[in-house]
Amino acid sequence: MSVQEINKHAILPPIISRSDREFLESMQRYITAETERVGCNEEGPADEYYIIYRNVFDKQASAIKLEAKMRLIENNSSKILLQINKMKQLRAEYDTKEVKYCTSSKNPSKPIPGMTLQESVNLDALTKYLEHLEDKYAEMIQIKLKKYVPVQRKADLDEEMLEMLKRRDAAENLNKELQFRHQRLQIISYALSSWVKSDMSSSFQDYVEQIQKIKNMHGEQNITEELVEDDPGKTKEAEIVLDYIERINELISHGDYEKAAYFAANSPKGILRNTGTMNKFKDVGKIRGKPFPLLLFFEAVFSTSHAFKHPIDAELTLEGIKCGLSEKRLDLVIHWVTQQKLTLSEEVGDVICDYGERDTYNNAKCQALAQNIYSECGSNKKVLLCLCKQGQIHGAMEYIQQFKDITS
Repeated sequence: MSVQEINKHAILPPIISRSDREFLESMQRYITAETERVGCNEEGPADEYYIIYRNVFDKQASAIKLEAKMRLIENNSSKILLQINKMKQLRAEYDTKEVKYCTSSKNPSKPIPGMTLQESVNLDALTKYLEHLEDKYAEMIQIKLKKYVPVQRKADLDEEMLEMLKRRDAAENLNKELQFRHQRLQIISYALSSWVKSDMSSSFQDYVEQIQKIKNMHGEQNITEELVEDDPGKTKEAEIVLDYIERINELISHGDYEKAAYFAANSPKGILRNTGTMNKFKDVGKIRGKPFPLLLFFEAVFSTSHAFKHPIDAELTLEGIKCGLSEKRLDLVIHWVTQQKLTLSEEVGDVICDYGERDTYNNAKCQALAQNIYSECGSNKKVLLCLCKQGQIHGAMEYIQQFKDITS
């Protein structure tokens, strides 16, 4: 085959586009500028030129990728800004827009709960059912008024209770002073009647002085014993106690355990706030579908503890804590211990610790509560044990430094 035939079928080189041509020209200018900068005007070894060309293409590829990322970031930023502006606009419209709450209307064709179809069209049955609903509504209103009061109302009641306690203390002091005067007057009356019955050989003043000397020798009790042996006050007080005992027995027998509990808690001088009344509620036991009567008793007694001078005794406190924990009312026990006027002891702390070991979920609360009880009772070693169980090793070390007699 001749040379002419070969040239006849030769493949033409591809036509370079304008952008590619500009790109190659810029690359060539860059290569030329770099070679002149390093002082390699003459053509050198091929491997060095290869390295130069490779670096040029790598940098150019990196520049293209970075430009693409910048464009992507700018586009995303603009989209995010648009979304933020849109959200701000929607929020402003929502704030200025009045939100209307529409109540769902009841379907009148829906059957009445607890009534058959025949009863629902009977006027007498509907009237009876309406009366039942009204009674239930009134009962719910009463329960709401008794069990739920505003915080401000509670503060006002606390202030009223403190004022009443001050008035009670003042009245008791006045009562003691009047009783003392009454006894003095009884002594004078007794001396006067005795002097009149005597031969009245001595003056009344000398007779009173003689009685005063006898009082100083034998005490006033022997002289006034005869005067107060028929005192109706003691008989009246005994009658009041009997009336209260009969009343609480009547309430318990009728099943009004909540009323009986509050009746015992508010008894005068706390005459029914004792283990005897507690045993009456304990003997009732648990009733299905109703609150535990014994727990109602302790709730009423503990909640009114601030109305009395002396706190709840240790035995009743311990039994109340046991009852609350047996009903799994740890929240109630915490409120009693921290807010009410109780007589706390190590036994109470031990009971709460044992409960915490059985109830792992509330163990931390129980250990903290028991720690406060032990601290109040002065049981330092048990306080230290509670701190260790809570993982407060640093606090335990500080407690040891504070009470160095623990290690002795």
